[in-house]
Amino acid sequence: MCAIFMLLLASSLHTARLLGEKGFPRREARKTSSCVRCCGPAEQPFSLTASRYARMTSDSIRTMPKVQPVINITILKGEKGEMGERGISGPEGKAGEPGSRGYSGQKGQKGQSGPPGNSCKQYYVAFSVGRSKSLHSSDYYQHVTFDKEFVNLYKHFNMFTGKFFCYVPGIYSFNLNVHTWNYKETYLHIMKNEEEVAILYSQPSERSIMQSQSLMLELQEGDEVWVRMFKRERENAIYSEESDVYIIFNGYLIKPEIE
Repeated sequence: MCAIFMLLLASSLHTARLLGEKGFPRREARKTSSCVRCCGPAEQPFSLTASRYARMTSDSIRTMPKVQPVINITILKGEKGEMGERGISGPEGKAGEPGSRGYSGQKGQKGQSGPPGNSCKQYYVAFSVGRSKSLHSSDYYQHVTFDKEFVNLYKHFNMFTGKFFCYVPGIYSFNLNVHTWNYKETYLHIMKNEEEVAILYSQPSERSIMQSQSLMLELQEGDEVWVRMFKRERENAIYSEESDVYIIFNGYLIKPEIE
């Protein structure tokens, strides 16, 4: 074994002496005379050109740097991050054009019946009465009665008391027409219960005239409307005849309170 090792060592040392500074086998110097160039670089002998090219190629291969791959870590996809905070809303955009009309929906189910409405009953109230006899006031207040019944629907006007009794609340219209007496004063009140609501008045005159008064009243059930004479210092009278009725009192319902 020792003999073999010594032979290998001697062979290695001999090989090292033969290698040049650049690791190529040394060339023995040729003992030639000086060479004079007799041709251009392009015309140099092929052996010389090939020798130089071999040395350049060997040096380039020997001195070429080692190339290592460079990895761009920015292109490596990592794990998905968390959602960021909601940004500020941008400006409101312009209104778009109306869309096309959609299809009609399906017919809905029948609804429930509503509560019953008010009665459709129609209410009618009207009266028209007259007096065929003249009347002179003997008292301070004197009630005027009537003896002619032209219209008395449902008998709401009492011919004995001379008063209209309200059975249907609502708005009513009333009208009183009288004929004055020559040289006598005519002074009457249209009454609502015990309240004077309108006056019919005419001063004494040589000639008698027809005088009238009308108004509308809102009545509640149980209210009464009637006429009375009012006597002052002068004599108070109204004129009428059996054949010609000059004193007439009318009333009718315009609008009931509940329709």
